[in-house]
Amino acid sequence: MNLKGFFKQHKNNLEGEQKSENSTPVKIPEELYISCPKCKKAIVKRSLRNTLYVCENCGHHFRISARQRLFFTVDPDTFEEHDENMSASNILDFPDYDEKLEAAYKKSSEMEAVVCGTCKIGGYPCAIFVMESNFIMGSLGTVVGEKITRLFEYAIEKSLPVLGITVSGGARMQEGMLSLMQMAKVSGAVKRHSDAGNLYITLITDPTCGGVTASFAMLGDIIIAEPDALISFAGPRVIEQTIRQKLPEGFQRAEFLLETGFIDDIIARKDQRDYLTKILKIHTRTGRNS
Repeated sequence: MNLKGFFKQHKNNLEGEQKSENSTPVKIPEELYISCPKCKKAIVKRSLRNTLYVCENCGHHFRISARQRLFFTVDPDTFEEHDENMSASNILDFPDYDEKLEAAYKKSSEMEAVVCGTCKIGGYPCAIFVMESNFIMGSLGTVVGEKITRLFEYAIEKSLPVLGITVSGGARMQEGMLSLMQMAKVSGAVKRHSDAGNLYITLITDPTCGGVTASFAMLGDIIIAEPDALISFAGPRVIEQTIRQKLPEGFQRAEFLLETGFIDDIIARKDQRDYLTKILKIHTRTGRNS
């Protein structure tokens, strides 16, 4: 007599230990959630606004648009935009650049990769520029350089501090040497602003690379960054291939740059407005709400 399996205890279907052949896993529509790129936790998209687009599980700071950044940073109803109608053109007749610009307009709803203007933060007046990652990765083109330069010139005239919030993939290759010239152009404006006795603060966000890092992003009197922001000129793989050495852990991240003295502080997004208010309070000569 074959007793194999006779005394085996069968699983109770009612207790959910055995799945039905027809059962299917519950699927959450992808448009309702986003996966954190750092901890991989699924996050309901609508809840991100309440946390300023920061993962509550691991603290990862998601990239946000220039307009979102302004909303979270400046006092309500105080932002006045400058040069909002300036837009790039295909000055070098670069292949497919017109199509790329058109796609950037649609993706970002901006005319260019930077938004400039004046505002108040904690009641203190300042000029501000915020770069837009959704417009060709915040690349530095001729119009971007012109808008930022004009903002510094206005700030000199009005004796205003400048807050620059950077995010960029570097110089815009479709504009060639004219793009690279913006590094010196904006840096010159920063110097004139400094010589006039005015404050320049830079807030570096992920990623800030190339010509922007090599110029005005790192020229602030006070340089702060968001946690884990990539701040670089050349990428890690390019450097490793050039020097044929393994780079240190976390190389080119904000924490490494703070440790090595390239930036002054790392400030989480939820604390930035209060931090900036304190800085402006210390350095503003005319006082609050003036």
